[in-house]
Amino acid sequence: MQNFHNILYVSHATGDESGGLLQALAVARNNRAAVKVLVVCPAVPEDFEEYSQLCMDALVERVRQSIESVREQLNLAEAQLSLEVEADCGSRPAERVIRRVLEEDYDLVIKNVEGRTQRKGFKAMDMELLRKCPCPVWLCRPISNSHKDIDVAVAVDPECDEASAYDLAIRLLRWARALADTCSGELHIISCWDYDVDEYLRHNFPLSASDEELDRAAEAALSKHRSKLDVLIQAAGIGGKLDVHHAIARPDRYIPLLIDEKKFDILVMGTVGRTGIPGFIMGNTAENILQKVSCSLLALKPSDFVSPVKA
Repeated sequence: MQNFHNILYVSHATGDESGGLLQALAVARNNRAAVKVLVVCPAVPEDFEEYSQLCMDALVERVRQSIESVREQLNLAEAQLSLEVEADCGSRPAERVIRRVLEEDYDLVIKNVEGRTQRKGFKAMDMELLRKCPCPVWLCRPISNSHKDIDVAVAVDPECDEASAYDLAIRLLRWARALADTCSGELHIISCWDYDVDEYLRHNFPLSASDEELDRAAEAALSKHRSKLDVLIQAAGIGGKLDVHHAIARPDRYIPLLIDEKKFDILVMGTVGRTGIPGFIMGNTAENILQKVSCSLLALKPSDFVSPVKA
């Protein structure tokens, strides 16, 4: 995982910020990175403009108090971290954040999951960041485990013929490995695909092939897919403790269910670009997975991704 130098933490200042701030300041400490905490809020109505500065000051002070509480938990002295807090009020908050990323060269955006952190999936602002933000986005849910008990999972697809997809898969594995090394030390690799040919042949054609022959064909396909995964892992050059979860299954069902079953704390996942469609970076499968995810998420984009938002 690359070293982060310039982190943007996005705060709504409307609820408990401790979970997201804890993860953000820990990442900043581990990378010796500067952090800006940006408090985003709606613009104050015209009739109340005289109260605008008062409102922003109150929000900033609330966030500062949360920061001090998290510093104490991390035993992090003020001199150990370069940190500033700023308020930014106005419409279209996701676009305002992305413009900051483009103009001020942030290499990671971190924020608490929008809305109730207990619910699965992500709401409007989070999804817009996942679709359009050019740098990695870390969406935080509360993690009750101690740092050394945090489990990291990564979802990868070894069927990556395009150069940008292959590069993204390698980066996902390396970033997840580095992140797991700072947590429990075990990396869970999730890879599955829907072998719909098998299902289609079994139920739609009167074949002379037996179920045993179709089973063998499915097993051969599974073995081929696993071989490609093993080659990808080797190419990424990652070692350490690995736990591979490999299956013939629909990714948008299998991955969220596995996360719930194993209680993974953080999922590292890519959002893959579609050639020729600027800003359209997630297909239906990725969207469906994201709407069912119940853990924190670190999302990476292809290295050649260009945001449709202009600085």
